[in-house]
Amino acid sequence: MGNSNSKLGYQEGVVSVILNLLLFVLKYYAGIVSASVALIADAWHTLSDSLTSLMVIVGIRLSTRKPDKEHPFGHGRWEQISAIIIALLLVMVGIEFIKDSIAKFTAHEFARFGAWAYVATILSIAVKEGLAQYAFRIARITGNSSVKADGWHHRSDALSSVVVLAGIFLSPYIWWMDSALGIVVSLMLFYAAYGIIREAVNKILGEEPSAATVSEVKKIVAEEMGESAFPHHFHIHNYGDHIEFTFHVKIPGEKTVAEAHALATRVEVRIKKELNMDATIHIEPLLFQACF
Repeated sequence: MGNSNSKLGYQEGVVSVILNLLLFVLKYYAGIVSASVALIADAWHTLSDSLTSLMVIVGIRLSTRKPDKEHPFGHGRWEQISAIIIALLLVMVGIEFIKDSIAKFTAHEFARFGAWAYVATILSIAVKEGLAQYAFRIARITGNSSVKADGWHHRSDALSSVVVLAGIFLSPYIWWMDSALGIVVSLMLFYAAYGIIREAVNKILGEEPSAATVSEVKKIVAEEMGESAFPHHFHIHNYGDHIEFTFHVKIPGEKTVAEAHALATRVEVRIKKELNMDATIHIEPLLFQACF
């Protein structure tokens, strides 16, 4: 892979695929032995996580391809595209939960689980929440949206297993509990998908930098260009591992083109070194503002 961040994201995808496949086999077997439709459906939900993890791997592979003539800024936005696709899969899973919950409620069905169901469900909750925490940690380190989305999908599976476990304990006493919890989990999935899509779309459309980033840039500009320089009009263009940062700087009008260029270059070098962003600076004369 191209760098350590990409390797971490790729590693998360591979680990997720392997563990999800093992959990699928265990939960499917438990569902067959227990004659449990809910547990078999939960097993297929786990298998769907393997597909989303595969999408993470593919997305990272595509995003780390080098820039070419058609894509001069690289392919990093495949991360955001993968995140949106995963979020849409979360929505589909949530819809299926609601449909199943309504069908069970209408038919007055409740689950009957055997000993294998206890083992498979409790193990699934522990493993899937562990995978979620693992994915979230890597997402915080790498800033990879698709890995974060994969983490939410892991958590969705853990929550679905909690629903099954609740059904094991409560359905003999409250027959509609399984249906009610299924709808609650679906609403949580919709909310998670909304957050994932909003973040990915914001990165694709372009976003305002954080206050901390603006403060750091202003500090660098003041140190390299002097207190009379006035930076403004900040924009971030996120391409995954590659980030373009553009802004304007007003400086005293008596500066020559060569002097202004030299100052801007020094600022760009420091931003790249200290903030890991490729900066492009548009120079404006302070005297130009005074004409209006």
